[in-house]
Amino acid sequence: MRRIEVPRPATFVSLTGFMGVGKSRVGRELARALMLHFIDLDRFIERRTGLSIPDIFRYLGEEAFRRLEKEAVAELSEKDHLVLSLGGGTFVDLENRARLLARGPVVALWASPRTILERVARKPGERPLLQGEDPLGRIEALLQARAPIYQEAHIHVTTEGRRVEEVVEEIVEALWRYAKARGA
Repeated sequence: MRRIEVPRPATFVSLTGFMGVGKSRVGRELARALMLHFIDLDRFIERRTGLSIPDIFRYLGEEAFRRLEKEAVAELSEKDHLVLSLGGGTFVDLENRARLLARGPVVALWASPRTILERVARKPGERPLLQGEDPLGRIEALLQARAPIYQEAHIHVTTEGRRVEEVVEEIVEALWRYAKARGA
């Protein structure tokens, strides 16, 4: 059977940003719009280990999780026809960041700390880094520390007060500009 090439601006895109900015929802719809496969990195790790992310943190520790995450990024960044939604801390790791930036366009999604808190509060047990007192303060501190790293992404889009379809449309347009600027 002959392979059919579909015009698209990229065949591998990764989405980064803080937890609760919408990487999974936007990623799923972006993959649909670009006719690519979608993988949520955290779900991929959960399927591989048979443990939830909170359980990995609880029983194995953050260091073990970051090692699993790095192995998964190395494996998945070799794939094609993929939109990869990263965990909030994945891009913080220098090796992951270098690998993903070299692989293809990285899109950073943004939202305000208050919006992030509202979104993640819907699933409180699933966010190990936000356990304890003053989750808004924790979000603000972590976001401030990570913002310069997220700024290294190729494309930046806010999800604040926007429908997923709007965000995806903006990303697709930005991906076409990215591809054109690189002569693709």
